[in-house]
Amino acid sequence: MTTTTDPLDFADRQDFADADRGLVAAPDTDRITGAGGEVVWDFDATSFLAGDCPDTADPSLWRQSQLCSRAGLFEVTDGVYQVRGYDLSNMSLIEGERGVVVVDPLVSAECAAAALALYRSHRGQRPVTAVVFTHSHIDHFGGIDGVLGPDDDVPILAPPGFMANSVAENVYAGTAMLRRGTYHTGAELPPGPTGLIGVGLGFTASRGTPSLRPPTVEVTRTGQEETLDGVRFRFQLTPDTEAPSEMNFHLPERRALCMAENATHNMHNILTLRGAVVRDARVWARYLTEAVELFAPGSDVLFASHHWPTWGNDRLTAFLSEQRDLYAYLHDQTLRLTNQGHTGTEIAEMIQLPPALESAWHARGYYGSLNHNVKAIYQRYMGWYDGHPSSLWEHPPTETARRYVDCFGGLDATLEKARSYLDAGDLRFAAQLLKHAVFAAPDRSDAKELLATTFERLGHGAECGTWRNNYLQGAKELREGVKPTPITAGSMAGALTVEQVFDSLAIRVNGPRAWATTLTVDWHFTDADERYRLTLRNGVLVHTRTDRPTDGADLSVALTRGGLMPLLAGKQTDGVRYDGDPGVLRCLAEVLDDPDPAFAIVTP
Repeated sequence: MTTTTDPLDFADRQDFADADRGLVAAPDTDRITGAGGEVVWDFDATSFLAGDCPDTADPSLWRQSQLCSRAGLFEVTDGVYQVRGYDLSNMSLIEGERGVVVVDPLVSAECAAAALALYRSHRGQRPVTAVVFTHSHIDHFGGIDGVLGPDDDVPILAPPGFMANSVAENVYAGTAMLRRGTYHTGAELPPGPTGLIGVGLGFTASRGTPSLRPPTVEVTRTGQEETLDGVRFRFQLTPDTEAPSEMNFHLPERRALCMAENATHNMHNILTLRGAVVRDARVWARYLTEAVELFAPGSDVLFASHHWPTWGNDRLTAFLSEQRDLYAYLHDQTLRLTNQGHTGTEIAEMIQLPPALESAWHARGYYGSLNHNVKAIYQRYMGWYDGHPSSLWEHPPTETARRYVDCFGGLDATLEKARSYLDAGDLRFAAQLLKHAVFAAPDRSDAKELLATTFERLGHGAECGTWRNNYLQGAKELREGVKPTPITAGSMAGALTVEQVFDSLAIRVNGPRAWATTLTVDWHFTDADERYRLTLRNGVLVHTRTDRPTDGADLSVALTRGGLMPLLAGKQTDGVRYDGDPGVLRCLAEVLDDPDPAFAIVTP
């Protein structure tokens, strides 16, 4: 993915001036550690970015990573601060009459606590009087336990569907997304010129403890106003943009506009490489137009939950307008070419941005990319099938690989062909051939090493940070194998509703193993006086809410809601009452699969 830098003006230093503007204090520590002394965030990890761009990095991505490495407490405008460079995302702090409103408390509790401590060391020991979650991604809510204690009772605001979408992404598909997220963020890559230099949106994600708390106030409409600690917030709902549940907000008295993650200093993802629901580029562009109309005239500064602010009414209006044009152009041109009969892969090679967007630093594909965003738009409308009947029933990867290798005359001949493409500079086709070689003969170290070398070269030439990380992480695992790291949702499970817990169980049922198992369990949660019936038949686990005790269950369980997760985990739980055969729970446990957080990606 080596890209030309001809349209880019590297002498333009406006972004650097904006990224440094308002610095109050740099980090007061070299690293953030967890309860056991493990390093959660290392500020020194980005020090190498002070040097010139090496030949192992795209100059444009290197520049973006230099900008993202700025860390500390920054003043955005009077009464509005941000802590940046303490995680993948920013924590924004809005000062009120009694304390401070925290917006998007980072990924992990450790980093959020350190960010809040830095703020308080310079702005006083202000209590947290409210929390705003702008959207349903973990880097915008995961650090909540770092800014609120267990007994703190303050308003927590979020858009509609926040809990459902947070759980769907981080729990239902959480294991797969976290595993692919290792490739996405480069979490296992060593920081440095040949390894991790950032993801475009920030440096990387912290490795601390994420958590989740349900909102107490739901923002249900655009134009809704809430006064938090004496500060007036005016909200704009933007569902199906960067997240399924997302919102921007305006601070009218401070003439400050927060764009959440809907307008940042890069081209964002229409479909993130770690996996997610495909986003709607059409409505994304329309909500940006709406933001210009609603808020731009009354704003002097625009800030977001990533990157650095934009000051000046003319500049922020132009920024929002160009961001709008970016997503609208991608959407409209992809559909234009789709309706001419081109497939997503073909369109991704055809589309080029207009010169004004091609040369805009904030429209470059550091986190998303033009190529994979076009494919995502095609996928949203047309699905996985490209319309060619041969695509309907292809062999799975390993069986396809064996046949390709056979067609090329065996593995040695395939490797020789791949080397010739590699030597000719056709890294893309070399990678395709070598994928087949590795899947056909996963024990051949020479095939894996040649593919790793190809990935390495592709990564070092990528302008998109997430492409670079995917290539380099793939190379690393080809050479070293998968090294499992602890992957945990922290205390997020405690925030799940009963329905979400049962949904999580249903996803784990091994269908064939459960075909012959039929059982019914009634649950009475005594603290909430809620009753549910859980049934398993035909390999399907179904839960229903009931208003009164029912008959015919194999087992009835009475307990508090807090006892459900420990009980399902097989722990001894006090205060649980059983009526019927407790062995039914063992039968249920026996048909549940455990997710694999270390599944193979670059090998079969």
